[in-house]
Amino acid sequence: MCGRYAASRRPEDLVLEFEAVRAEGQPVLPADHNVAPTKDVYVVRHKKERDAEGRPTGEGHRELRAVRWGLVPSWAKDVSVGNRMLNARVESLTEKPAFKKAAATRRCLVPADGWYEWAKRLDTPGKQPYYITPEDGSVLAFAGLWEVWGRGEDRLYTCTVVTSPAVGALAEIHDRMPLVLPRDRWAEWLDPGRADVAALTGPTPPELVERLELRPVSTAVNNVANNGPELAARVETVSPPADQPALF
Repeated sequence: MCGRYAASRRPEDLVLEFEAVRAEGQPVLPADHNVAPTKDVYVVRHKKERDAEGRPTGEGHRELRAVRWGLVPSWAKDVSVGNRMLNARVESLTEKPAFKKAAATRRCLVPADGWYEWAKRLDTPGKQPYYITPEDGSVLAFAGLWEVWGRGEDRLYTCTVVTSPAVGALAEIHDRMPLVLPRDRWAEWLDPGRADVAALTGPTPPELVERLELRPVSTAVNNVANNGPELAARVETVSPPADQPALF
């Protein structure tokens, strides 16, 4: 699953990284090293362009937009539904009513520095948090879906993070992970003309996973009130995950 991640990049850096245009009239989101559900987060989506009369031109561009994490389908009676729609399992994207239409035409990328996962401890109660991030400090792009709920001034943009079975060493910590897309799959994932969702949801490439650092961190990240880059600092003394060999 993906229930907590870090996103500290500035919007001006993200628009360059993803070749996008910032949505108009939105405040700048602060760096967040403990992104939790229902917070506002950045996504990159395909935005259809319209002429002066509001008619679609058939063209489009990538847009960087702040949305709320927790997808609210357009047919939902109220926004509280989003509290249960933080992740969308890749195995059922085309089956669940909450995700089916968004998976077909409203896919997005969720930029991240890395994400947190919790593993059962081998010899003590509780769980050990890990921060999973590229060794070279590059940006991650989670596969996501976006939706719009409401009309006019009450419109609410929301998103969910697509998850898949864990790959490689990540399976030693948790059995699921965000579907992390390499750069050469960004364009096809965002393309609303690509209707064959199954063809777009292959697992994260093993070579990308091999370049990730699985870093044990302090349990301070467990509290959503805590924030700051120190949450991602390595903790040197840590027991290995339960029923798994030591990773470090």
